[in-house]
Amino acid sequence: MLILQNISYIHPSKDLLFGDVNLAVGNHQKTALIGNNGVGKSTLLKIIAGQLQPSSGHVSVEHDPYHVPQVFGQFNHLTIAQALKIEGKINALKEILNGNPSQENFNLLNEDWTIEDRCKEVFHDWQLDELDLSQKMETLSGGQRTKVFLAAIAIHEPELVLLDEPSNHLDLSGRQLLYDFIQSTKSTLMVVSHDRKLLNLLNPVFELSRKGIKVYGGNYSFYQEQKQIESKALNQEIQSKEKALRKAKEIERETIERQQKLDSRGKGKQEKAGVSRIMMNTLRNKAEQSTSKLKSVHTEKISGISQDLQDLRYSLPDLDKMKFGLDNSGLHQGKVLFRATSLNFAYHRQPIWETQLNFEIRSGERIALKGKNGSGKTSLIKLILGDLEPQTGTIYRADQNAVYIDQDYSLLDQKLNVYQQAQQFNGSALQEHEVKIRLSRFLFSKEDWDKACSALSGGERMRLLLCCLTIHSTSPDTIIFDEPTNNLDLENVEILTAAINEYQGTILVVSHDEVFLKQININRTIEL
Repeated sequence: MLILQNISYIHPSKDLLFGDVNLAVGNHQKTALIGNNGVGKSTLLKIIAGQLQPSSGHVSVEHDPYHVPQVFGQFNHLTIAQALKIEGKINALKEILNGNPSQENFNLLNEDWTIEDRCKEVFHDWQLDELDLSQKMETLSGGQRTKVFLAAIAIHEPELVLLDEPSNHLDLSGRQLLYDFIQSTKSTLMVVSHDRKLLNLLNPVFELSRKGIKVYGGNYSFYQEQKQIESKALNQEIQSKEKALRKAKEIERETIERQQKLDSRGKGKQEKAGVSRIMMNTLRNKAEQSTSKLKSVHTEKISGISQDLQDLRYSLPDLDKMKFGLDNSGLHQGKVLFRATSLNFAYHRQPIWETQLNFEIRSGERIALKGKNGSGKTSLIKLILGDLEPQTGTIYRADQNAVYIDQDYSLLDQKLNVYQQAQQFNGSALQEHEVKIRLSRFLFSKEDWDKACSALSGGERMRLLLCCLTIHSTSPDTIIFDEPTNNLDLENVEILTAAINEYQGTILVVSHDEVFLKQININRTIEL
């Protein structure tokens, strides 16, 4: 079905994105393609789809792939029918039914007499009954755009389907439709995703890196087990190298000390024996050369072990290298932070919620805010933060330090570089070297300090903002996350999960990622 042989891709800037990619996908296989952000997953899908040419290598595909991209902005000016490439058939069918049975119309229709009925049927299946094929793509929400392209799979019935982050903009009901499709379809699938529930429906898992592709013969849970085994072996190897390095340094010290004692003892004997000054100088030079040679041998050995150790540490997962250090909230557990009584809000005199809201948020709680797209989650967050005031009912807000983190990490100033951004949060007047130490803890090396915030990936923005929270003079009492995992790769989702679990304060999270919600120990849900 699909074979990639020695595929590589080099950016126009001459930088290698990935190389030596080899894989084979059989008919009806449902595979996952994973890897860190920026490694080239979307690029590889475009190469398979024929939208990009590889720098080298060969792609063999039996059937034309159907590609659902991650970004849909390029279709904004098109109607739904045009974006799905069915406008010609729809218009030809209408022309024929209206009395224009030309050969051109019959050729365009290609005997697909059920095209209109199939569109209505699959749009209904994907909860898109309200849409019209003549509607412009720019009028649709992100979730609707994704569903439109997913619905079209049943219209075109392709043998090979390429999905790039298909669950990103879907709410829980939309995600369930996607999961059902993945399980029921007979098409061959290659899916790029960080949705771990979705990844567990796929097998095998292909992990892409600059060096090529590594295959794990199971679903994502199996992949995680294998990575844990690899990580354990790597940590044991690091410990072994650290022990070898300490031993080598100890042997070097003991050997040099022993040599110096021998030299000193020899010199004393020579002086007692009345050896001439010229001969003494000659013997001393030989002793110094011997000691220097010994030092050189041991330095070379120690240098080799140190380099091996550095290489091993570099290959550790980012999570194992990080130190978080988020301060805990100073508020006592159970303090009422927010209370809503008969709360509602209206846009254009239309109330958001059918029934008024009554609830409390207490210090130390971990709360998931759930609801379909358009159910008013963002409006409720603004009411909690004080950016909106209720039009019905009353609210109580305790004096507290709350931080709102959206999926784009907009608290960061795109005009600043990494170091400048960290300094902007430096309310406790940390010294320059202390700020840079904090940046290093969050994996920002010296080479990253001048990097523009606008050039950071989703994972880098997340790590920088977490770093800034540790630099700020006061720790947040409440952190509100709005779809925080949407733009993160799997490794950075794990980093965020670990940071949240280390933090002892109040958490309010909007997320459709059920695995993430479970892992951060949500203990209450507010459903809109």
